Amino acid sequence: MAAGVGRYVGIDLGGTKIEGVVLGEDLAEIARRRVPTEREHGYDHIVGRIADLVAELRASAPDCRRVGIGTPGSLSARDRTLKNSNTTCLNGRPLHADLERRTGLEVVIENDANCFALAEVRTGAARGARMAFGVILGTGVGGGIVVDGCVWTGPQHVAGEWGHHRIADDGPDCYCGQRGCVETFLSGPALERAYREAGGGACDASEVARRAASGEPRARGVLDRYVDRFGRALANVINILDPDVVVLGGGVSNLDCLYGAGIAAVRGYVFNDELRTRIVRHGLGDAAGGVGAALLTVP
Repeated sequence: MAAGVGRYVGIDLGGTKIEGVVLGEDLAEIARRRVPTEREHGYDHIVGRIADLVAELRASAPDCRRVGIGTPGSLSARDRTLKNSNTTCLNGRPLHADLERRTGLEVVIENDANCFALAEVRTGAARGARMAFGVILGTGVGGGIVVDGCVWTGPQHVAGEWGHHRIADDGPDCYCGQRGCVETFLSGPALERAYREAGGGACDASEVARRAASGEPRARGVLDRYVDRFGRALANVINILDPDVVVLGGGVSNLDCLYGAGIAAVRGYVFNDELRTRIVRHGLGDAAGGVGAALLTVP
């Protein structure tokens, strides 16, 4: 086979970085590139960053005619503009049409959590699961559903958006316009904010967990509340979907407490006398979003 034939290009558009990957016919990684999103410069700048990255990756896949894009948010079923993105400058904009124009390629856009879940089912920690729920715990909180190897989006393209079900009427304001969404409690910035509001200094989520493990009472209390809310929120998902496996991704998913105390909290809230759904750490790490986006283009 000629070089570049049977290769698949995927882009993971994140709030802080844009990562691109090229997969070969056997779905092994051939190339990977990462650039900062620089979302503070606005919509047109982000479109340009993506287009430039696609052009760079095509050096490893010159014959590709389609590119998969994983985005925060999803396409509106009404007018194909982007909606529900926590990179708010993308909302209401014709991202799909603009990227096709800028790249000269057919573009397939899917929610980034759906891409993560698809990658983990096809090649990662949830491989072979009939129904999997993929969780993103990072700058935001997202989720994706994969059934029999295919992403389930639903007629409104919001399937899996557990980050925007409310778990507290008096919780923090959310960018979506509601209050007390899961995202306002379980995202990385939410954990960091909770620690500051408890009187701690500015530090990232992993440092909060480290201080809790070292015995700092303030950090321990903040992390215990975080784990309890994680258990409540994820048990709600399991009660509705009853998936074979839940796979956790995003930066906060690297906290070890989620796989001990976190699973115990889910077990305590799930509507059953035992927890049979497996809750596992991601298998692909940061690579999953780009891999899943590339998989969108595989025939």
